[in-house]
Amino acid sequence: MTSRLLAALSFVTFTASATDWPEFRGSNAQGHSEAKNLPLAWSPTSHIEWKVPVAGIGWSSPVVVGNRIFLTTAVSMSGKEEATADRSLRVISLDATNGKSVWDVELFQAKSPRAHRKNSHASPTPVFEDGKLYVHFGHLGTACLDAATGKTLWATQEYAYSPVHGNGSSPVLFEDMLIFSADAEKDPKVIAIDKTTGKQRWAFARQSDAKKKFSFCTPLIIDINGQKQLISPGSGVVNALNPKTGEEIWRCYYGEGYSVVPRPVYAHGMVFVSSSYDKPVLLAIKVDGKGDVTGTHVAWTIDKAVPHNPSMAVIGDELYFVADNGILTCADAKTGQIHYSERCTGPISASLLVADGKLYLQDEKGLGVVVKPGKTFEILAQNDLGERSLASYAVVGSDLLIRTEGNLYRIKK
Repeated sequence: MTSRLLAALSFVTFTASATDWPEFRGSNAQGHSEAKNLPLAWSPTSHIEWKVPVAGIGWSSPVVVGNRIFLTTAVSMSGKEEATADRSLRVISLDATNGKSVWDVELFQAKSPRAHRKNSHASPTPVFEDGKLYVHFGHLGTACLDAATGKTLWATQEYAYSPVHGNGSSPVLFEDMLIFSADAEKDPKVIAIDKTTGKQRWAFARQSDAKKKFSFCTPLIIDINGQKQLISPGSGVVNALNPKTGEEIWRCYYGEGYSVVPRPVYAHGMVFVSSSYDKPVLLAIKVDGKGDVTGTHVAWTIDKAVPHNPSMAVIGDELYFVADNGILTCADAKTGQIHYSERCTGPISASLLVADGKLYLQDEKGLGVVVKPGKTFEILAQNDLGERSLASYAVVGSDLLIRTEGNLYRIKK
């Protein structure tokens, strides 16, 4: 056998480790990396291990397992990049050492799709498990691939719905199921499918009084004294579901909040969620309730400088969140007391990264800002790539991966 084939075959047995980045927001799904010695400073001409162009448009974040990087993109089939161009929906695998293509596979085609100017037709981040890559394009289709070869194991477009502004929610894995939000214009749902066949296992119909039903939030699975909860925010309500069955454990309402994007974070017995548009409110919700907990389990709220898009992060007793206008807030996670709220970046959509004792932010114009965690605001570095960027960071080894509008960068120390 050739060395290339042997490498591919060995990769099939890979299992994601804590130092890999197997899904949106990493191995703990909350934006933390165990990597050490990450870069502090970079520029378009310094600390670049490699830079490779990525065809098409996609704001999914990279997934990293071992020496492989995976990401999705939507390539114009006409060569023109107008918003309604027909798209080839693709997933690509790159060699992490040099950025070279290992394989590039088309999964679906989308005819004249539409998306918000800050969205794409390839916004959900894939998820890796046991040699397989699960790829989701929201209402446009879902598939499972052999991660070593790119061979499609199954693909389905059974779960189409009428979106608003395109797709966005990344999928999550639980036992033998792949679970994702389908918060459509009408009849929003959470859907679980068999990860071996793609067939539906359960669906939860989300109910709220919010007039605008569409949202884009990635669920978070947490463990409460041995019982798993799937925390799934949607328009007007966050639901905690039993991921085995889709049965509701508790729910908390937040009025007319819609187009919810930030993935929840969990710490100190509470989940932290944003109600998003039009006026975001941050809610700290205790997770030991049953039924409607709106009036009993909201520990505290904040209604200033709360994000529409970037996901939050908890470091120790501090909760960090950045508003879409670039104001970074540090608050006491247990009480909601604000330690500071300071201008940090320009307009921002990417989620926060916690790594190597630092907090990393990446704004929409390509400015990377590194902040020292703590109750006092301190910027350690500002690093401008000068390229539009909406995707969140990923980590490979001791390096950062940054996806911009046209390129993928590996940033080294």
